[in-house]
Amino acid sequence: IAINILNLHDFPFSLQVIEAHYGRVLGISTLTLYWSLSVSIFAIGGMISSFTVGWVGDKLGRVKAMLAVNVLSIIGNLLMGLAKFGPSHILIIAGRAITGLYCGLSSGLVPMYVGEISPTALRGALGTLHQLAIVTGILLSQVLGLDFLLGNDDMWPLLLGLSGAAALLQFFLLLLCPESPRYLYIKLGKVEEAKKSKKLILLRGDCDPTKEITEMEKEKQEAASEKKVSIRKLFSSSSYRQPIIVALMVQISQQFSGINAIFYYSTNIFVRAGVDQPVYATIGVGVVNTIFTIISVFLVERTGRRSLFIAGLIGMLASAVAMTVGLVLLVSYVSMVAIFLFVIFFEVGPGPIPWFIVAELFSQGPRPAAIAIAGFCNWTCNFIIGMCFQYIADLCGPYVFTIFAVLLLGFILFAHFKVPETKGKSFEEISAAFRRKRRSAIKGHKAATELEDLRGSEEA
Repeated sequence: IAINILNLHDFPFSLQVIEAHYGRVLGISTLTLYWSLSVSIFAIGGMISSFTVGWVGDKLGRVKAMLAVNVLSIIGNLLMGLAKFGPSHILIIAGRAITGLYCGLSSGLVPMYVGEISPTALRGALGTLHQLAIVTGILLSQVLGLDFLLGNDDMWPLLLGLSGAAALLQFFLLLLCPESPRYLYIKLGKVEEAKKSKKLILLRGDCDPTKEITEMEKEKQEAASEKKVSIRKLFSSSSYRQPIIVALMVQISQQFSGINAIFYYSTNIFVRAGVDQPVYATIGVGVVNTIFTIISVFLVERTGRRSLFIAGLIGMLASAVAMTVGLVLLVSYVSMVAIFLFVIFFEVGPGPIPWFIVAELFSQGPRPAAIAIAGFCNWTCNFIIGMCFQYIADLCGPYVFTIFAVLLLGFILFAHFKVPETKGKSFEEISAAFRRKRRSAIKGHKAATELEDLRGSEEA
């Protein structure tokens, strides 16, 4: 949980504190430029560094890699914390860019490590903690950004630099964490070190690790029988093409679901509804966001990934339709309810599941490359939404959520037909399920071809 607990992802919310002060100094048009650049540079940093997740994770090891990237977070947040003492806009933009590099690496390394050390029965629940840490950080940033706390003209540098404290906390907590036995066993070939049950007992307690070691041995044999899996091979090899498409689509569905648009519109809708203090209503959305992420931790192992993901998308589709009706008919309370429902359904499935399901879809060999390309896809979609949504909203007005409703319908159909259930399955079992689907698809294609040949011969 310490990974993202103080990462102030809701940066535009914090930046509003600076607007009044620097709007007078820079001018409105220049301020808008710096604002847009400050927001988007974070996603660009994430896009760039996400490509190196696999290389860094394999080169340094999972734990050492997470330790090392904390340096980026500390530097980035130090620059933002000192913004008031220098050219503020340059220091904030530079700090955001470096923090984006950190988050791009962290958002890949953390799910990779958690997926590898988690027991099969708890892999989904522990993977959901990554999303819980993110939404907790957002909520914390909203609360600390209140005027009487850190959201004022004197304290805003501390607000922007505070997430560096999380990096320090994570650094010391990671010293207590063991290296992934799967990484030691499969990647480095340190069989005895992984088998020593110092690491496995620390992670599993007194239970017998024999079954898990057998599973790792199967993965090791499979990884040894294939060449190093590159990003290019994920798309060119028929063995990996279907799972990588699924991995990318769940990332796209998370970002293009409209969740960022909901957060953008929420304060405006609360103002229309006559809420006296809309900022507190927005914080209420953050509280609901956090509560239902906690609920998702318990649901994901009971209900399963696929069913929870589809249920969340369906609920978001209904909420997007309700949001459109409320905005068009100017029924603000309908829109308010739709905001809370949209957030609830997002955190039940489409929010947390994409972060860890990619690690479940791939065995040890292709996993780093798959997580790298999935992370790049997520950050790219994040950047596109951040840059384009304002223009789309201005163009479409209250009908903007119909676009997300159409996209959500497409994501629901894709998930229904293509996303497999990974609950309670080993990495080998999930790979085998994809192989069976691929074989059945090939057989179906051959049968159809043979039928066409028979018809052709009969006509002749």
